[in-house]
Amino acid sequence: MHVMVATDGSIDADKTVGIVGRLARDGGYVTVYTVVVVPRGMLDEMRAASGDPAGERARELSVEYRTTPAENGPPTHWIGDDTILARYVKNKVEERTAKLAAALEADGVNYEIVGEEGENASRSVLEAARSRNVDVLCIGTHGLGRFEGLLGSLSTKVSRHAPCSVVLVR
Repeated sequence: MHVMVATDGSIDADKTVGIVGRLARDGGYVTVYTVVVVPRGMLDEMRAASGDPAGERARELSVEYRTTPAENGPPTHWIGDDTILARYVKNKVEERTAKLAAALEADGVNYEIVGEEGENASRSVLEAARSRNVDVLCIGTHGLGRFEGLLGSLSTKVSRHAPCSVVLVR
């Protein structure tokens, strides 16, 4: 059985391992999945609004850089937006999955960690569940969302549209 745990780092690791550990026994495995929301569309709009000509050219070259009027070229030590965002995503994935990974390891559960950048957390979780042929999706009832209850929580959206069974961890 393939169990996917979608987490933003707020899910109780011990409770979750107690549940998914039983589901993934005897040849099953767990995918610990997190999506780091990075509003790329907003970043592009901000570049366009500031009159930054580097945005389009950078995307064409797969190299992002910033220019300043005084230098008329990339700053000497600028590593690029994509590099900075990749580091941010990597750090967030490690931060959000560390406790759960340690608990799964201690319980002897086979697992992998998958972290992705996305603009819409619920869409990313649902796409990951579909593309990975998940049998059971495990998600916390309350995450770190700022507008929970006001605009609809991630767990509500995911449980309504999931392609598989969903276990909610309170």
